Amino acid sequence: MTGIIIRPLQMEDRSAWEGLWQTYLTFYEQKLAQEVTETLFGRLLADGHHAGLVAELDGTLVGFAHYLVHDSTWSITPTCYLEDLFVDGAIRGGGIGRRLIEGVYTAADNAGCGNVYWHTHDHNSRARKLYDRIGTLSAFVRYDRPKAD
Repeated sequence: MTGIIIRPLQMEDRSAWEGLWQTYLTFYEQKLAQEVTETLFGRLLADGHHAGLVAELDGTLVGFAHYLVHDSTWSITPTCYLEDLFVDGAIRGGGIGRRLIEGVYTAADNAGCGNVYWHTHDHNSRARKLYDRIGTLSAFVRYDRPKAD
């Protein structure tokens, strides 16, 4: 797909980004308080550990990647966690997700990271087709703390 620009998230992207964010949350059957969305957007723009890239097609945002760089107990170099990746469903399969991940790879390399990793739901078969081509499936199994009663 030509005409795609991958670039850092900017303050002016707020409205378009939030529309994509809400669609992403719907896909994962999540409802977050508006305060969480506000805080996330601020973190993505701040000079901290979180960062965001967006995909722009003909002046319209069509996807995003959120990632953070953090220290590791297993390495002296930092590692990068790709926390959220989303591309508008109407144009998936055209290489935008791959370009966003490659943008995260570049950012991680520039930050001196020794690794980039991410998670997805096991049922997310469409995304996993891409991930199987550009990543290595880990043998790790994830556990979460149970919710308090």
